[in-house]
Amino acid sequence: MTTVVKIDGVAIDCAEFSRFLKLTGQFDALLERFVRDRLTALGARRAGFNVSEAEIQERADEFRRQRGLHRASDANKYLDALRISLEEFEAFITDSVYQEKVMSAVCSDQAIEAYFKLNSPKFDSIDVSHIVLDSESKAKEMLAVLLEEPDGFEEMAREHSLADTRQAGGRIGKLRRGSLRPEIEAKAFNAVAGDLLGPFASPDRSSFEVLRVDARHAAHLDAETCTEVRRLLREEWFRARVQEHVIALG
Repeated sequence: MTTVVKIDGVAIDCAEFSRFLKLTGQFDALLERFVRDRLTALGARRAGFNVSEAEIQERADEFRRQRGLHRASDANKYLDALRISLEEFEAFITDSVYQEKVMSAVCSDQAIEAYFKLNSPKFDSIDVSHIVLDSESKAKEMLAVLLEEPDGFEEMAREHSLADTRQAGGRIGKLRRGSLRPEIEAKAFNAVAGDLLGPFASPDRSSFEVLRVDARHAAHLDAETCTEVRRLLREEWFRARVQEHVIALG
């Protein structure tokens, strides 16, 4: 078994290191990242993407600059210390270029615009505030009061709400679809600004929430939305690649 590190001459091998990662909850995230990177490179090759020697050299030079390895001898010493061969390093660099190329295509400006055009409602958002109370009867009473005196919402939140948002007058802020429980979201996104909704019980019915819709925002393709669309495009592409392979833990 390959030794990862030695402490006072006692070797710690890959199996022990793997157990440590699993028990500390880090293994799954690292494995997922590795699998994603590997499937992305494989997918790029299957899709017919080409990588030139110049692109590989440019990426290798960038890798060395980031680590202050300005001379070839410095890079060789660095790899030797990691026990990584030049061929293994070149394979890693080549894969990274493939990954970048395919993701640039998957998340191109045209792909982002097309996805947004087809799915724009999911990027609508609302501004909301809430008041959280510890009984349904209190929440219903609060709702009745607010229907008569809607301008008192912030004051009521500061005085009565159990949520951390009470100091801000109950303000939660902007929420996109998927941020609320489905039964609440359906009502909130169909409401108009100023509507009071609820009370909504928590899953264990230990608290009850009165919600106010403060504003509605139709989706538009700003920088924040572009970032989210890129993430969704990457996820959809990756899920499709997973279906093409048999993946099993060793």
